[in-house]
Amino acid sequence: MEEKFIKQISLFAENKPGRLANIASSFKEASVNIRAFTIAEAGDFGIIRMVVDKPEQAHRVLHDAGFTVSETDVLGIQMEDVPGQLATISEVLGKKGVNIDYAYAFVTKTEKAFLIIRVNDLNTAVETLCDEGIPLLDMNDVQNI
Repeated sequence: MEEKFIKQISLFAENKPGRLANIASSFKEASVNIRAFTIAEAGDFGIIRMVVDKPEQAHRVLHDAGFTVSETDVLGIQMEDVPGQLATISEVLGKKGVNIDYAYAFVTKTEKAFLIIRVNDLNTAVETLCDEGIPLLDMNDVQNI
């Protein structure tokens, strides 16, 4: 089941001009590719969450640059880019008592959408989604998106 968990990098960063550019430049130098990300603003600071192709390397680069950084297991869900997909996923998980703590999504040119979710019960979420035939990403998929 853990093979369906993907690593998300989260960091606490000062909310000021150029901060994101510094992070992105550090990743460029380290050949780390950001596959999805979100920023949540919290006044003078923000929380940046991202899925990258090389999470261990990304963690090391950010830690060495002085950021407070952590890794979290999340799920990546592949879905059709049509209305109702988020409703279906939310309903399936909700019926099993799985709460979605937060989520972010992106769409590719292949008419597929991808949803990254943090849930309160990863194992139940994986089992439930797989039982419903909802495809999950693994780290190999992340590297090839």
